[in-house]
Amino acid sequence: MLQAAIRAGVHERRCVFETFTRRLPAGRRYGVLAGTGRFLEELDNFVFDDAQLSFLQDHHVVDGPTLEYLANFRFSGSIRGYAEGEAFFPHSPVLQVEAPFAEACVLETLLLSILNYDSAVASAASRMTGAANGRPCLEMGSRRAHERAAVAAARASVVAGFSGTSNLEAGRRYAVETIGTSAHAFTLLFDDEESAFRAQLDSLGRGTTLLVDTYDVEQAVRRAVDLAGPELGAVRLDSGDLAAQAVAVRQLLDDLGNRDTKITVTSDLDEYAIAGLAAAPVDSYGVGTRLVTGSGAPTSSMVYKMVAREDADGRLVSVAKRSRGKGSTGGRKHAARRLDRDGTAIAESVALSPDLVGGPDFRQLMHPLVIDGDILPGSTGPEGLRSAVARHHESTRELPRAIRRLSEGEPAVPTEFLDH
Repeated sequence: MLQAAIRAGVHERRCVFETFTRRLPAGRRYGVLAGTGRFLEELDNFVFDDAQLSFLQDHHVVDGPTLEYLANFRFSGSIRGYAEGEAFFPHSPVLQVEAPFAEACVLETLLLSILNYDSAVASAASRMTGAANGRPCLEMGSRRAHERAAVAAARASVVAGFSGTSNLEAGRRYAVETIGTSAHAFTLLFDDEESAFRAQLDSLGRGTTLLVDTYDVEQAVRRAVDLAGPELGAVRLDSGDLAAQAVAVRQLLDDLGNRDTKITVTSDLDEYAIAGLAAAPVDSYGVGTRLVTGSGAPTSSMVYKMVAREDADGRLVSVAKRSRGKGSTGGRKHAARRLDRDGTAIAESVALSPDLVGGPDFRQLMHPLVIDGDILPGSTGPEGLRSAVARHHESTRELPRAIRRLSEGEPAVPTEFLDH
């Protein structure tokens, strides 16, 4: 596309592309936008190096003029969109790119691959933290994801309210709290469970979390308390009937005088399992596989469509795809969330004119992120992640209570297109 546009002399035509999803995964009431900060970090360094250009040339992927264009590539356009952490719904224009066609075209896969995955993880994470109802959720999914996706998943989970991650690279890069526990292999390394517990306590202190289900749970809990006393930080349960075991372990800990020792549960948890443990005396949840795979929805199905382009007279005109079942709405959009008197969202309002989504009943959703190639401060790195966490918290507080339902249902907020 790039090469043909360059040859036709239209690659510099100013265009507007928008990213949105046509529908939410079945049964989901809302989505959570994540990955914006990561995309902007990548954009800041998005150039083609000599090795990449040599590959394109040696394998005859593109012609000489296209190679020359890519060798000098730097994004010069502008980007606006929803703040990271914001809830979104079908047809929410979460990211809008205005740039020469060639620049916008080159960015498509980078943008979609980041937003689709990160938003899928954040959307699942938000359902899990909602089901946890204030109990901490901990991300432990690195072993179930691509090594680079593991860092992205850790970050996205924190956007949606997870308290920490086992991924140290995410901790280093984004100042996320890092956590961890021992595995069954550590206990099996020693001649007996007592020796394993002693070694962990000697190294990490009595505030550590001991895994108590390698052999017999009751014996392990008693042994842990004998060794660590009331200062034992937590015990972890990783198998069996977690609800029943948590009740029995809580009672045993209390009887032994360890009322402050917490119980952490793991073992293929998802939002449904977490909701099922609501009445159990569980203090925190460690979530892995189901989180990093989007809990059954590993992509957000976002698309990237041209909605406007410059005509021969230099005017920006609306364009739209008319394919049956996969059409789009032309024109550069403006979006706001319509609120009732209590501040609860009642509609996702999208319009071609900003005047139609103005006024006191609307909260504006689209904000500038990049202006003429310059990334605005505050959206990347640890600062951007902190802002995303806060935005997610405020955004979900604004939505109807229906977002907490895990049963099948329509989006909690309908999308309305305003044209007059």
